[in-house]
Amino acid sequence: MLVRLFSAALSGVESTEVEVEVNNVHREKFSMQIVGLPDAAVRESSQRVLSAIGNSALSFANGINTVNLAPADLRKEGPSFDLPIALGMTACGMEKDIPFFDQYTIVGELGLDGAVRPVKGVIAIALEARRRGRSRLIVPVANAEEAAVVDGIDVYGVTSLNEAWLLVSGELVASPIEIDKQSLFHNQHEDSADLSDVKGQHQVKRALEVAAAGNHNLLMIGPPGTGKSMIAKRVPSILPPMDLDEAIETTKIHSVSGNLNGAFRVDRPFRAPHHTISDAGLLGGGTNPGPGEISLAHNGVLFLDELPEFKRQTLEVLRQPLEDRDVCISRAAGTVTFPCNCMLVVALNPCPCGYYGDPKRECRCSPVQIERYRKRISGPLLDRVDIHVEVPLVEYKELRGSSTGEQSEAVRKRVVEARRIQSKRYKQVRNARTNADMPSGLIEVHCLLDNESAKYLEMAMQELNFSARAYNRILKVARTLADLEMKENIEIHHIMESVQYRALDRKLQL
Repeated sequence: MLVRLFSAALSGVESTEVEVEVNNVHREKFSMQIVGLPDAAVRESSQRVLSAIGNSALSFANGINTVNLAPADLRKEGPSFDLPIALGMTACGMEKDIPFFDQYTIVGELGLDGAVRPVKGVIAIALEARRRGRSRLIVPVANAEEAAVVDGIDVYGVTSLNEAWLLVSGELVASPIEIDKQSLFHNQHEDSADLSDVKGQHQVKRALEVAAAGNHNLLMIGPPGTGKSMIAKRVPSILPPMDLDEAIETTKIHSVSGNLNGAFRVDRPFRAPHHTISDAGLLGGGTNPGPGEISLAHNGVLFLDELPEFKRQTLEVLRQPLEDRDVCISRAAGTVTFPCNCMLVVALNPCPCGYYGDPKRECRCSPVQIERYRKRISGPLLDRVDIHVEVPLVEYKELRGSSTGEQSEAVRKRVVEARRIQSKRYKQVRNARTNADMPSGLIEVHCLLDNESAKYLEMAMQELNFSARAYNRILKVARTLADLEMKENIEIHHIMESVQYRALDRKLQL
């Protein structure tokens, strides 16, 4: 007897057909073997499957049981195959056909007692199953809410192997899980820190608003204790709420990486890795490549605090992803591309002691120490950061003052309106939603300058020796400044403010 069940268990990227075949010629013997390039977790599933079947009061056939995971040249990993293998073996043992088996996609890990445990990548599996025309998806109940977000496929959550068997055999009639997707997006900023908590730093808050409005990368430089980390943690509070497509894409990445815990992700990610992170941890990788921190920050914020403390080689791997908004990882097992359209926010001190250029505190660093410290950050990487802003020490009167700054909600409204203008502008442009994503070919279309603005920008380019990349990014930031004021054309004060955001690295000789 041969039973085939479909399992899209490889992060939804590739589908796998589980074939369970029993040779009844040798019924006095029993053996089980799994073929099709399984990893250790898949090979060990035989013990989990047999124990779960026995403890669920189900039966399997004697003889030689062969489980074939097709296609045979694609490596299979993880415990997602436990449930379809167990159902296939049960169908063979009880000699019962599964009705509508070609409509099912089944994933789940089994405990020894027959309990069904959650697995990674369920939303990606649901999307892949829908693409392949499957109409029914059986998942662990802990993953059901995540999978039910995908329209066009009926999702059933199960808690045990016995419940799954009754469902696929037709003995149990259950209704597919339905969720109110709109309710998931309510109050997504409720628990986030508010920008009004930051005392003073009005120029920095302005730069933060501009960066959020155009999804521009931001660099903050200043002495220790001025609030750089505090400000960065409040960036998500002024970003626009995610729409359904963004939420599904973000959830898929976090689900594949195992960081989701069964919940649908509706808030924008904020990732702040430690400076000891490796290249693979930041960019992604592994034997079977997985997403790194830059991809986990997709549609959100990647914050790198104390930037010079990161290994220079680790930082250099960010150059191409920041430009292309995706990262391609090639290994012997294959090539995987992960999206990484995030807002990069970095913070650093001007020198090892932190007080170089401070009018009130004396810098204790030697010129050699300062030069060595700054060489840890390459010019090409800094050139990819659109906005550079200085974060000075806050005066005592401002710290003790009772007045609070503008709340995040008010800033977010202006950011949302600017993003709406950009979304309409780039509606027909592929992979572009914000000014930061504006293709080079459209800069001359959407960033037209009058004579006065063009002359000022030409003077700034010559005096400050900006690169061609800096020129493009100055115009993109100026376009964002105009969008915040709802101006159709870029004006001279937009160019002046945009140039100011690029002149800081020259002032501090970075």
